[in-house]
Amino acid sequence: MRVLVACEYSGRVRDAFIARGHDAMSCDLLPTEQPGPHYEGDVRDVLDYPWDLMVAHPPCTHLAVSGARHFEDKRQRGLQQASVSFVMMLAKADIPRIAIENPVSILSSVWRKPDQIIHPWQFGHGETKATCLWLKGLSPLQPTNVVDGRDDRIHKMPPGPDRWKERSRTYPGIAGAMAAQWGGDLISMMERA
Repeated sequence: MRVLVACEYSGRVRDAFIARGHDAMSCDLLPTEQPGPHYEGDVRDVLDYPWDLMVAHPPCTHLAVSGARHFEDKRQRGLQQASVSFVMMLAKADIPRIAIENPVSILSSVWRKPDQIIHPWQFGHGETKATCLWLKGLSPLQPTNVVDGRDDRIHKMPPGPDRWKERSRTYPGIAGAMAAQWGGDLISMMERA
């Protein structure tokens, strides 16, 4: 499959799909943290390619309910409306399978409820972090490794210049589940053929 991982600088989801034999590319305004196929620029530049699947991680800065105390200011400045419009543009892309990932946010009220809410502890990481998935043409993710030790480390992170980056990285267990369940293992399929 041709997989676009939109708004991802870490390369984690991209690399999980590549490891399973897919043609995957990440795209972000930031450079990639891991070498690999990456478009550094606006996702709109590559959205019209013939993708089979898009996993999108649109910025949540102006959407997440964790920043609700700033919503009025964000609305007055047009930031929240622009963020919602960006998500809607991704959701309406002419791609047969789409997953849009965001924390609990205003998308549930201005668009629709998510199809699924997952946590890292369902995929091998002992932490809580409610992550909403809005799906088109995809099944909900099934937990792969439910673990104990459900800590809210992400919420407790101290302030700092890179806090937003640390909070936004996809956990490897979730990236692996996305690749395995939404893409399958093309290498194994080809070996069996």
